[in-house]
Amino acid sequence: MPRWLPNAFTLARLVLVPVIIRAILTRRHTEALVLFALAAVTDVLDGATARSFRVTSQFGAYLDPIADKVLLSGVFLALAGGGYVPWWLVGIILGRDLYLLIAAGLLFRFTSQRKFPPSRWGKASTFVQVLTAVLWMAQNMQYEPALKFLSVVMLWPCAAFTVWSGVHYTWRGLQLARMH
Repeated sequence: MPRWLPNAFTLARLVLVPVIIRAILTRRHTEALVLFALAAVTDVLDGATARSFRVTSQFGAYLDPIADKVLLSGVFLALAGGGYVPWWLVGIILGRDLYLLIAAGLLFRFTSQRKFPPSRWGKASTFVQVLTAVLWMAQNMQYEPALKFLSVVMLWPCAAFTVWSGVHYTWRGLQLARMH
């Protein structure tokens, strides 16, 4: 197993981001959803290959969450830019991600902490964001009243999980800062 394979999957996810964004903005909804699913598969494959073959790297540990954030942020920016989701949701998602990036940078700068593993609330927030994006892309493909209703309803859990995970990461960050 080549040591670079998990990182290649992560890089493939990054390469897919502008293609997915373009598909959303040009109203090629089926293509956008299929490519988003492919990007999700690369996320599963990079982690599975790294763990299964014990070929983890510090580069991959940093790159993987960045690729995830770029993918989700790009998708939500495109969905808002296309007039599908409200900008306030994008503000919450991007605001939390920017806040976490700044907080991690401060911890990196002023403590010896170098690992920032995802929390269960961070993972739950990512899952809810992915589900919300999938529902919006699916309802854009084929208008169904029930799907439209679910898409609109999911805006609120998406916002709540995103905010709560930011609060939880703040609590964890303060604990880490106190320990160092």
